[in-house]
Amino acid sequence: MPAFIQTRRETTVANHLTPEELSKELGIDRTEVIQFCYDEGVPIYQGKIDKTLFQAQREVTNGAAPQPSAG
Repeated sequence: MPAFIQTRRETTVANHLTPEELSKELGIDRTEVIQFCYDEGVPIYQGKIDKTLFQAQREVTNGAAPQPSAG
């Protein structure tokens, strides 16, 4: 019988959140989260957003939070 050797490997768990969850964590409006994703090309896949990717893109855009639209 072959012996199974479990090796320890570093894994980064993807943290995919809905726009509602992400907006609550970051303190911005849900529609602003969605608009930022649309404007900056951050994918929303099956209704969820990769939090790490979203935050990295915000840093690239000089840490600017999505601006509320005048209306």
